[in-house]
Parts: sequence; C-alpha cells; structure tokens
Amino acid sequence: MIIDEVSIHIEGGKGGNGAISFRREKYLPRGGPDGGNGGKGGDVYLTAVSDLSALRQFNHKPMIKAQDGVHGLPKKKTGKNGKDINLNIPIGTIVTETLTGKQWDFSQPGQTLRICSGGKGGRGNFEFRSNKIKAPRFAEDGHDGQKKLIHFNLQFIADVGFIGLPSAGKSSLLNMLTKADVKVGDYPFTTTHANLGELNGLIIADIPGLIEGAHEGKGLGIKFLKHIHKTKTLLHCIDISNEQILHDYEVIRSELKEYSPTLTNKDEVILLTKTDLVDEKKQQEVKKVFSSLKKTVLLVSIHSPKSIQHLKKHFLSQIKKEK
Repeated sequence: MIIDEVSIHIEGGKGGNGAISFRREKYLPRGGPDGGNGGKGGDVYLTAVSDLSALRQFNHKPMIKAQDGVHGLPKKKTGKNGKDINLNIPIGTIVTETLTGKQWDFSQPGQTLRICSGGKGGRGNFEFRSNKIKAPRFAEDGHDGQKKLIHFNLQFIADVGFIGLPSAGKSSLLNMLTKADVKVGDYPFTTTHANLGELNGLIIADIPGLIEGAHEGKGLGIKFLKHIHKTKTLLHCIDISNEQILHDYEVIRSELKEYSPTLTNKDEVILLTKTDLVDEKKQQEVKKVFSSLKKTVLLVSIHSPKSIQHLKKHFLSQIKKEK
C-alpha cells in the first residue's frame, strides 16, 4: 500500500551534559578541573528516493528522534556525538513545517535536507576554570535538539495518469499493461489509494475513481485529485457499455476544471474500455461521438490481447517522440 499523506514529530538529539570532574592522581590528590564536554546530538535528514511507498515507514511511527549525545567524561574527554538519522521519502513529496508553513519540494532523486539539527553538547567544568574560579563545581547541560511537526504530502510524478469514474476498468488495465498487482472488483471504490506501474520506463498511475462533486471532497475527492497535477498525460478511461457515455466524460472534465483549471490543459487521450461488452458497430458509433473533441480515441478490452498490445505500442511510440 502507498501512503501519500502523513504527519510526524521529528526531533534532533539532545546534546550530552558537560562533566564535573577533577584530576586525581597518585602524586596529584587535588588536581584542577578536567570535566569534558558533552557530545552533540544527532541531526535528522530527509532524502528523496524513487521508492514511492517510502512513507509507509511513518504509518506507526508518529515520533522520530535522533540519538542523544553522550555526556562528557573525566580527563577532558568529549562524549561521542549522537548518530544522525536519515529518513527516505518518495520523489514528489512536498514537506511542510506545520508551525511556520515553510515548504520543500523533493523532486530529484538523492535530494537531501537537514530538517532538524541536534543540540550542542554542554561544556564540562574544565571550560569554566578562571583566575577567579579555580575549581568550578558546575558544568553545562546539553542543549535540546530542534523539534518540528512535519507534514508529508506525496504528489506522484507519473508520465500517464488513468482517470475516470469508478469501475471504468482502470486498475485492470494497469495490471495488464504493467507488473502491478492491484485489487479489482465490480463495485465502486475498489481502489482506495493511488497505484503505480511501470512499462518500459513509463510510469503509469491509477488514480482512484472520481465522482461528481469530487472537488468538494465527495467520494475519494480531493485526496486523489492532487496527484493529477504532476502527471504529464491523462488517459481518460470510459466504460463504453454505459448509456450516458458523453455525460460520464463531462463529469470528470468538470471536476478537473473545478479543482484546478490548469488540469484541463494537460494532454488527454480518451480510452474506451470494456469493448468486449458491445459489438463493432457500437464501438465505432461511440468513437464517432468523441471525434469532435479532436483528441486521440483508443478502444481496449482486457479480454483482447490485440487491443492491449495496440495500447502498449501507443505508449511506447509516445516515449520515442519525447526522446
């Protein structure tokens, strides 16, 4: 399962306390202060990776803290620094610091950010010696690390996004075209989270079914409309056996426009699905209905290997054109 939105508390490690210690040796029973400094607390880093399921690690970990620094030691020895933590997040994640609203967009593999710094180690009593205070019996506590409430919002960067009403056959097509293993069924909202598949380097996203009023949060609504923003091409899947096929198309187009007018400017291919349920004459009649839109119209059925191969060729030819 792909988690696309989660909030967590992140904290840098606390610095180690400074030590209170005095030099004690056989011939030096009353030596001066020699308490060492505490180690620095660990930092927390975020790194973008291509694993789009990376946010799952935070599903049951609402709090992540780097290691604390070790306390100072006698003989002016500094405690060890706390270990840093590196958290992998998927490419396409927008990271928001909830308190300030500051955002970072992780769009490139390997992109790294130190999101929380660890606290400085406290000074040992050796650091506090002076002409006035020869034997300081105090030291400094380690400083707390930075604490932040962070929100992760994954917006998929896919080449092709399958959109359409529930039960339009999107998930079945994704399974046939790629190595995805998406749950399918004959009832609305079988797909409850966006799924990804790969075809010869082409990333295809199956966006869960939209319904009328999706931009207002109805159905699965806004949670998945956001993923369409970074999708290059929209593959609009429409069940050819439905009676009001043009209405089905217009419902989705209207929801895209209401959510963000820029979505309607994306390249769009109309894919008439489930062609095995109607005869050839019906297929051509429906195809003609969309001819006035001046968009590419393709017909496909998961029970027709020939139509699946034709669809694959269409995708692959688009890849060559872009190269």
